[in-house]
Amino acid sequence: MTAFFAAHRRDDVRQLALRLAGDKAIDRTFMLNQIAGWQTAYSKLPSWATRDDIVYGPHLALEQCSSEATARHKATLVVGDELVDLTGGLGVDFSFMAKNCRKATYVERQPELCRIAAHNFEVLGLTNVQVVNGDGVEHLSAMPPTGTIFLDPSRRDTHGARVVALQQCEPDVTALAPLLLEKAQRVIVKLSPMLDWHKALDELPCVRQIHLVGTDAECKELLLVMEGNGNDSVQMHCVNDEGVFAYDLHEGVPPSPLWHGDLGSTTPTYLYEPHATVMKAGCFDLLAARFNAAQVARDSHLFVANEWHPAFPGRKFVLTGCCTLSKQDVKKQLNGMQRANVAVRNFPMSAPQLAKRLHLGDGGDCYIFGTTLATGQHVLLIGRKH
Repeated sequence: MTAFFAAHRRDDVRQLALRLAGDKAIDRTFMLNQIAGWQTAYSKLPSWATRDDIVYGPHLALEQCSSEATARHKATLVVGDELVDLTGGLGVDFSFMAKNCRKATYVERQPELCRIAAHNFEVLGLTNVQVVNGDGVEHLSAMPPTGTIFLDPSRRDTHGARVVALQQCEPDVTALAPLLLEKAQRVIVKLSPMLDWHKALDELPCVRQIHLVGTDAECKELLLVMEGNGNDSVQMHCVNDEGVFAYDLHEGVPPSPLWHGDLGSTTPTYLYEPHATVMKAGCFDLLAARFNAAQVARDSHLFVANEWHPAFPGRKFVLTGCCTLSKQDVKKQLNGMQRANVAVRNFPMSAPQLAKRLHLGDGGDCYIFGTTLATGQHVLLIGRKH
């Protein structure tokens, strides 16, 4: 690491670019790119950020690469002792998946990314890797059978616009599926979380696992794991910072009970909000059955219960109050409160609109959900994190 990088890696990159205009003593473009890359990696790839000699590559590649948390999850899915990544990119996913393999092959069409990846793999101490500058589909056709194939199809068209349909991605996994399954014991496909996973399940053969992977409060990735024959038994894995909520897609449960909004002394003790990965999975009846909870309403996606469930996959609150939107009820429940964390679920206002109506600033220990009960009544559910 150069002394300049060490001294300026926390600087505002735009201001630094202005100060360096015309300075020929350093490679201005490279150094600014390195500083911007390190600043992204500091939170996104913390173990990379501790390495002095990592090269971060083009901004788009870093923007599109996985976070360390999601890459570590993919590493748990690798089977066999050989891995082939057909869409190498910056090599983040590959670098984590390759660690437990005897041999790992990285394939990438762009020579610049290949050079950067080869350098970084050396810095990371990966001695079992082969870097191939070539087309992934051509490599697939020629390669011998292996343990795991990974691919992250490009989700941008020739004009740079984002696409989400499987057939629009490059390469088209639906067309390659038979060959992929012929060449690998397991195929892992990384897709946009915006994709309809139900549709993907219909379009791809032999999907055995679906992984919805999230960090913080967002669903970041959709992973499809293909192997064997047929889609008869498909396991869903909703992965977040707290753990994994897993179930079989064919697991039948009855419709969950609905809470009918008794605002009196029988108000439930706890309020549960599913993580974004669970929301994407849409397993609301199963959630209610697993945790003996009632849905606030079919479209509200909030749950209430009189029991504390620390394993619930999402945010958990002690429910301290519930009221209508009448001025009298609001005044009684909020009792001079000035700040709160306001959210809405199945509600006719946005969160900022509701906060404005309640005259509340953002923050504090109180959480307020504007939502709609099964009866159609609009209410406020008030609580604090447990």
